[in-house]
Amino acid sequence: MSSVYTQVISNLLFPLQERLKGHTTVKLRRDLEKSQWLSVEQIKQIQTRKLGEFLAKIYRHVPYYRQLIDNAGIDINAINGAEQLASLPFLTKALIRDNEHNLKADNVDDLKSFNTGGSSGSPLIFFLNNERVSHDVAAKWRATRWWGVDIGDKEIVAWGSPIELNGQDRIKLMRDYVMRSHLLPAFDLSQKQIRKFIQNIHDVRPKMLFGYPSVYNLLAQTAEAENIPLNNLGIAVAFVTSEKLYDHQRERIERVFGCPVANGYGGRDAGFIAHQCPAGSMHISAEDIIVEIVDAQGNAQPVGESGEIVITHLATSGFPFLRYRTGDVGALSDTPCSCGRGLPVLERIEGRSTDFVVSQDGTMMHGLALIYVLREIPEVQEFKIIQHSLDLTQVTVVAKAPPLSAEIRLKITTGLQQRLGKNVNIDIQEIHAIPPEKSGKHRYIQSNVKT
Repeated sequence: MSSVYTQVISNLLFPLQERLKGHTTVKLRRDLEKSQWLSVEQIKQIQTRKLGEFLAKIYRHVPYYRQLIDNAGIDINAINGAEQLASLPFLTKALIRDNEHNLKADNVDDLKSFNTGGSSGSPLIFFLNNERVSHDVAAKWRATRWWGVDIGDKEIVAWGSPIELNGQDRIKLMRDYVMRSHLLPAFDLSQKQIRKFIQNIHDVRPKMLFGYPSVYNLLAQTAEAENIPLNNLGIAVAFVTSEKLYDHQRERIERVFGCPVANGYGGRDAGFIAHQCPAGSMHISAEDIIVEIVDAQGNAQPVGESGEIVITHLATSGFPFLRYRTGDVGALSDTPCSCGRGLPVLERIEGRSTDFVVSQDGTMMHGLALIYVLREIPEVQEFKIIQHSLDLTQVTVVAKAPPLSAEIRLKITTGLQQRLGKNVNIDIQEIHAIPPEKSGKHRYIQSNVKT
């Protein structure tokens, strides 16, 4: 049961804040909590109606799409399903960069610039407005309430955040203080800072953890090694997002923090796409998000088959994300969830296309094939693998007791060569700490080989 303080924040202060910001978050969340219990067919009908409205808006007001819709021969007054999107071209990061001005709606004046962290290349600059932000916040709010957590409950947020704060950041910090949201900046993860973060979690006793799984896995690893109990704080859920969640991370976080881990899938550019419910399914926010799974040639993949995740966000009429190629790999499911929600399900999310590696003989495999090699070596504390080419793979290692012995180096080399090819050059570099990406995220593996 929510505390009186949480009820005041959730029902009074947060709605007031959203109204003052011009957001419609509260109404949207209430609508989403009703629609989630509709049948699959009823949710499809809502999606089709919104798709028609979305296409009509961008046809009238977005120069880039007016011509494309005409060329595709789409009658915006006769939209009968998401399948009609297949006649439109994909949207890519390169196209956004080249057509930034023409992608802006001519009737919207509240667009604000955002950017991705650029972990797989140069950062992407794009634009969001109140419509898009309201829908994204509502989708996240609905998902956290699945786990009995509401706005106003104490939360710890591990996120990429600048160390130096400007005036606007300080206002946000004041707001977060009232909302009982505590930030752990993910950029600084020295052992000293990790211990400080663990103490913060112990002192705050949050109801929810939110942020990067790699950070909470690292905190859990340190707490476990130093016998610091964290499973008695009353944490209801660890909501992780923005990175691939690995099984070993889920297991350790759940064990150390004494709470279930709820996975969330999405990003700043694509929006909040799917969230895990307590029954274990990754439910797509289908009222606002259309998900396609396509192969390398852009052809639709059948249910259960892996391919690139392509999304259309129906609340982006100010700066449309229509058939946007995320670069992520996953598969859809047609198995109903036992929770009773009619929202469609992502069967699996396999990571970014850059999380897959290619052996010298051309075999493509998930990066986990290499990750397991390093994970099984006790002397390795942290690592990052970069496949520069078919002939060169670099391994950056933080050793528990440096330097690594010749025996351990040979074990790493032979283990990776068994998977990539016996003639692949394995370049092992030891450092004191592996810095996060510019976004604050941590990536175990990156391939620069085109798949």
